Amino acid sequence: MEREISMSFRAVLPFTAIVGQERLKKALLLNAVNPGLRGVLIRGEKGTAKSTTVRALADLLPEIEVVPDCPFNCHPRDPGLQCESCRKRYEGGEELPSARRKMRVVDLPLGATEDRVVGTLDIERALREGIRALQPGILAEANRGILYIDEINLLDDHLVDVLLDAAAMGVNIIEREGVSVSHPSKFILVGTMNPQEGELRPQLLDRIGLQVDVEGIKDVSQRVRIVEVVEEFEADPMAFVRKHLPEQRKLQERILKAQALLPKVLLPEHLLELIARICVEMGVDGHRADILMARCAKTLAALDLRTEVTEEDVKEAASFVLPHRIEVPPFEEPPDVEEKVEEIVEGHKHGKDEGASGPDPSEGGGESERTFDVGRSAKPEILPGSDRKLRKGSGRRAKTLAVRSGKYVGFRVPKAKTADIAVDATLRASALRGGRKREGLAISVEPQDLREKVRKRTKSAVVAFVVDASGSMGAQRRMEVAKGAVMELLRESYRKRDKVAFVAFRGQDAQVLLPPTSGVRRAMRCLRDLPTGGRTPLPAGLSKGLEVLENEMRKDEDVIPIMVLVSDGRGNVPIWRDVREEVRAIAAKIREKGVHLVVVEGGGGFLNLGYGREIAEIAGGQYCDLGELNRGPFGAAKVAHAVGNLLE
Repeated sequence: MEREISMSFRAVLPFTAIVGQERLKKALLLNAVNPGLRGVLIRGEKGTAKSTTVRALADLLPEIEVVPDCPFNCHPRDPGLQCESCRKRYEGGEELPSARRKMRVVDLPLGATEDRVVGTLDIERALREGIRALQPGILAEANRGILYIDEINLLDDHLVDVLLDAAAMGVNIIEREGVSVSHPSKFILVGTMNPQEGELRPQLLDRIGLQVDVEGIKDVSQRVRIVEVVEEFEADPMAFVRKHLPEQRKLQERILKAQALLPKVLLPEHLLELIARICVEMGVDGHRADILMARCAKTLAALDLRTEVTEEDVKEAASFVLPHRIEVPPFEEPPDVEEKVEEIVEGHKHGKDEGASGPDPSEGGGESERTFDVGRSAKPEILPGSDRKLRKGSGRRAKTLAVRSGKYVGFRVPKAKTADIAVDATLRASALRGGRKREGLAISVEPQDLREKVRKRTKSAVVAFVVDASGSMGAQRRMEVAKGAVMELLRESYRKRDKVAFVAFRGQDAQVLLPPTSGVRRAMRCLRDLPTGGRTPLPAGLSKGLEVLENEMRKDEDVIPIMVLVSDGRGNVPIWRDVREEVRAIAAKIREKGVHLVVVEGGGGFLNLGYGREIAEIAGGQYCDLGELNRGPFGAAKVAHAVGNLLE
């Protein structure tokens, strides 16, 4: 046993030694038994053993049999798990070589290029042998393994599209550089995300089978146990693994038994009907949820070494499959899935037909709508003077050239040294020049033949809300209307998946309540709990909002910076000496930096002493009167549309 451990030993914390996180562990085990469940989305804060648990699962799982000289991890005797090359060899009567190895966890970095994910040409072979040779990418490495994506919600859209195609078909098709090649790409997709950093695209969300929420363990004894386990493991990893080897083998045998038992598990007709009813009454779109709930319920039974699904299996399956498929209006809290499912099950037992009403919109988020009395039903008109400089074509988000990221759309002669070579264009340029072959080369490429790839990606935007929380804005009705306007603007940003930041100013200074993030639910909580009172440090608010935007512009020069100032404009606290001079200077700087400004001002009545119009004029921005928002039911939506014009 000692020799067996040392031969295959890797410093991975054993799966059975992980403390807590039982739902996460069960979701991963379900996918190990049945890869047809299509992976797990893990939502939660950092430092909760997400990646540790995933890697521990891969170490736990039985070894897989592969063709050692194939980059796609093909099975030596199963044509359904073979690439075209291996299948031709196998069907031609060749006995493919065989080797056994652990299932791999392949990381997909956020900064990966499309070529790295999908695959590209092997340039050396193309030049030396005169053939088009594929250099496999991450999707090839992940075949028959686990594809792990940390912060999956921050993944570029063009990479999300690639994953959607591969996840849907189980095949990766490379059609680029004059090459059209396909290979199997069946993997367990495991993605992690912190909801406060932004949401995941619905198209990808629906492709992931199960979801679990994880959070730090609150029980003191369990937290103590976590520290003890980590210390013991790091002190002597081999001894720790040896200690847990019996439990690991026992769980491994259970997985193998469950895999063998799964095809024999029966799902009674009345429970299949219950699954359909639950999906209908929860308002879930499409039929993928029904299919996955049925699969998950059967896998739960198999994992428990049973041959028939029970009602409890169905309810537990719903808790894994439905939470990320229920459509929840922006800024509203999702319904309690387990509680709602329990109600549907009880109704089903008593033969009640409650109808396909879907989630009750009054649950979880109604209070926000009552607090912010803003009309929602009319299509907002375009405000006069709306800035359309960034609009392209039919209203699509503007595109920008990108370096080493984004979709490959063309090529050009490089102005400087480049590593992002467009191989197809380079070879064509050499052929057109009539480059002579050198010894051992099918074609000769000279420096003047090199072409670099032109990539494009969608421009992102960051909207900094700078909100006056002083006593001058403290009157209840004025603050409600102001919050309502900001809420409409947040809705617009949510639909566009842009970053938002929140700056409040009151008393003597301004404070960043929310750094730039796509997690607008946090922004709404900041807005709802915004304290008011004190004086009005307007220059500090403008300065802090500009500082936030400048930081984002330094990170990404193509970002669209937008500031939305909500105030009565009655600044009475200078940074140094004179409020009006400071406000004018900052407004001029806003214009100089290319920041788009929308000023929402109000509270002055017939004697408006605010600086709002002056700020908007100097900064070249747009101005809206809060009084108009108060009188008109759709005024806030008009402001949101004005900002939306900047984002198109």
